[in-house]
Amino acid sequence: MRDDHRELRLFLHLAQTLNFGRTSLDCHVSPATLTRTVQRLEADLGHRLFDRGPRGVSLTAEGHRFREYAVRALELWRAYREDHPDPAELTGRLALFATVTACQALLPDLLAPFRTAHPQVRLDLRTGDAAAALARLDEGEVDAAVAGIPPRLPEALASRTVTVTELVLVTARDRPDPGLDGPFVLPHRGLVRDAADRWFRARGTAPDVACEPDGHEGLLTLVALGCGTGVVPRLVLDNSAVRERLAVVPADPAPEPFPIGLCVRRADLRRPLVAALWSLAGPGARPEWPG
Repeated sequence: MRDDHRELRLFLHLAQTLNFGRTSLDCHVSPATLTRTVQRLEADLGHRLFDRGPRGVSLTAEGHRFREYAVRALELWRAYREDHPDPAELTGRLALFATVTACQALLPDLLAPFRTAHPQVRLDLRTGDAAAALARLDEGEVDAAVAGIPPRLPEALASRTVTVTELVLVTARDRPDPGLDGPFVLPHRGLVRDAADRWFRARGTAPDVACEPDGHEGLLTLVALGCGTGVVPRLVLDNSAVRERLAVVPADPAPEPFPIGLCVRRADLRRPLVAALWSLAGPGARPEWPG
């Protein structure tokens, strides 16, 4: 479900600042999200709303017309809500699990529509090892998890894909001859380890494993120290504090892509808080059910 009122608010802020960076900061959205919002509006309307030139950003003639519409639409919505308050505004606590990387790279955009729609709900965010995410969800410790999606999801769970990232091989940038012969730094357990093991089997090789840390962030630290070649999602690499000390090792064929999604217990989709989060998971998300 797309939050059209949020899109109008973003447009009006940008129409005032004429500065994508300033609006991104003020509205707590990423520059990429703001750009996609403007592109969706322009695609829906069939007109450009902004001119982007060497002298900066300016409103087009259609942009000025649409600004008048957006102001009136939000005023009408506010008047309607004041006359018809929502008697069932959601409250309570929603416990979520995500890795540190997911918290930084995915959750701001994923949770923003939910937070806007249900500001009275308290979010309880927990972080930890990606390999434990689905187990913590299945055991009822959290209400939802942002985690890697296995090829076969447990029957009791449902997932909605948020993004798909490459799995890449990385090594220390100053390592003299990385190659693909090892040694390797691999996760101790979890979906990335499973995917890495399948890749090695497809190559007909058994990896020389030097280290098996818990957590992708620890793995990249060991790789940066020259302990071996690691296998991680590119999303983790791109958000790592040590990424400048690392280099991607080309591999042909590459390991299989790695889907990351919002996961919940299927039975909990009847609960209002979980159902609301599920419905607002984002316009790019698509449901994945166990086969």
